[in-house]
Amino acid sequence: MKTEIKIDNLKCHGCANTITNSLQKLDGVDMVAVDVENSTVLLEHKPEFDKSHLTTKLSQLGYPEQGTTTAIQKAKSYVSCAIGRF
Repeated sequence: MKTEIKIDNLKCHGCANTITNSLQKLDGVDMVAVDVENSTVLLEHKPEFDKSHLTTKLSQLGYPEQGTTTAIQKAKSYVSCAIGRF
């Protein structure tokens, strides 16, 4: 199955690498692709994979689903971007 999510706070390819490396560690995820220009994350995953795991992990990294950003998440994404990883 494929799932695409538009996210907030995505600024650069370093952010994309942080997202890719973190999401690839989730059980049931087969492939992760991050489109920096369109602020989207595309996942190929097993059918039983729960989308809430994806949105929770993205939010913890500072890249929540579009329209749900908090000030803390925005700050986390800037820190993650500045150091190149979370």
